[in-house]
Amino acid sequence: MPLWSWAHRHYFHMMSWGWEHVPPQGPVLFIGSHSGGLAAPDMHMAIYEWYVRQGFERPIRGLSHPKLWRVYPLLAQLAAGTGAIPAYPRLARAALAQGSSLLIYPGGAEEACRPHRQRDRVNLQGRTGFLRLALEFDLPILPLVSWGSHDTLMILEDLYPLARALQRRGWLRWPLGVDPEVLPLYLGLPWGLMLGPIPNLPLPAPIRLSIGAPIQLDRRGIAASRDRRYVRQCYEQVEATMQLQLDQLRGQSGS
Repeated sequence: MPLWSWAHRHYFHMMSWGWEHVPPQGPVLFIGSHSGGLAAPDMHMAIYEWYVRQGFERPIRGLSHPKLWRVYPLLAQLAAGTGAIPAYPRLARAALAQGSSLLIYPGGAEEACRPHRQRDRVNLQGRTGFLRLALEFDLPILPLVSWGSHDTLMILEDLYPLARALQRRGWLRWPLGVDPEVLPLYLGLPWGLMLGPIPNLPLPAPIRLSIGAPIQLDRRGIAASRDRRYVRQCYEQVEATMQLQLDQLRGQSGS
């Protein structure tokens, strides 16, 4: 916490809005849109602010890509120290059963590593698993968007489609036999110009977070969570709400 406190105040000059939307008790489901590559500083700043405002007696877990534990175990351990768990449905359900809130970034690595020119677009990659959790457990869905984290790592392009085409032709093999899912070409610390989802040190840049009002859904329960058409409608509602929220945050930040 002292390290994150220093980064919060002096490195990222963090500001956030919307904490009044968080219910005073019970688990909630934050659905986030973020940037900044594997470092994802906006995610860590969100979790830090949660504990400052809610206290350690109200835990929150951030779902991270399971490949992080396989490819970068040390980085995964550091993430676990701030509450991260592998993004498996059974672990998410176990966390909820223990009373934890959840922070989920459905866009995953594809969104976190999107090119800088796409920084103003929310893209949850069509993933709907978070909605099934929300509907099944009747959880409040709080949209969480950030602005500024994209400047901590200047991503020029995602070359994954090209690499994937070469891999399918047998001209390229994935390191460690693991499909990286993204292949960003970026400028950042400490490598300068680098290719690949390689851990980085974020550049200092102001980060802004915005928490929206709970998204109201018409239906709840297990039956609703199994209705694919309804889940898709809910997904479109969530993504559209977050895009409007990000547009507003961008305007407030003067960018």
